[in-house]
Amino acid sequence: MDPLIEFRDVSKIYKMGDDIIRAANHINFKIYKGEFIAIVGQSGSGKSTCMNIIGCLDVPSEGEYFLAGRNVGKMNKNELAEIRNEMLGFIFQQYNLLPKLNLVENVEMPLMYAGVSRAERRKRAEKSLQRVGLLEKAKHLPSQLSGGQQQRVAIARALVGNPSVILADEPTGALDSRTGREVLKILQKLHKAGNTVVLITHDNSIAATAERVIRLEDGKKVYDGPTSDPNAFVQPTFNLDDSDDDAEIGEGGSK
Repeated sequence: MDPLIEFRDVSKIYKMGDDIIRAANHINFKIYKGEFIAIVGQSGSGKSTCMNIIGCLDVPSEGEYFLAGRNVGKMNKNELAEIRNEMLGFIFQQYNLLPKLNLVENVEMPLMYAGVSRAERRKRAEKSLQRVGLLEKAKHLPSQLSGGQQQRVAIARALVGNPSVILADEPTGALDSRTGREVLKILQKLHKAGNTVVLITHDNSIAATAERVIRLEDGKKVYDGPTSDPNAFVQPTFNLDDSDDDAEIGEGGSK
């Protein structure tokens, strides 16, 4: 089976003055249809860069990115916009709902951009809201919902175009722990229904809900395997037991 997502020696390079920053440094991985993957790492690890490339919001500086066999790095802006709308469903930390539109209108937006007829848009949007348990609130405005309900609307919007990949960027970051667990359960149900889910997070406990983890550090892939392996998760990169530093702090505090 061919991979749905493939990074071949992908690097992303930025210039900051005289400095060259490799936000992604020769990364290789494959993601197959129906997988639930967490890309995990601390701030500066390169996970957001990878998300932007997977989501066709950016292209590699070096290497190649293939989405369903298509070389994304060779696409122009119009082609990138087209493949985003066709193949990707986005769920962000901030729900990005339009405040003056009701829920069903918000969910319809990707279909409107795709040129789907009004009647078909409404039918598919209502079905998508039903999948996340919010059809009865279809005429409500976002301001009338809790944060967890708004994130469920964002999930419905991501699903409405029947995307090949659901890309979730820190989807529980703005939620309390109980509501966050509810959102993660929805993602797990979507995976069990056959959807491909790519979850971007810095949080080990959230990454543990996936079946497979790709862990990044300093722009490099350092682990790719099952969540059951202890190496799957972010490890501290500094030593708190430095006796010399302790001595200096102790001396300073005694003066």
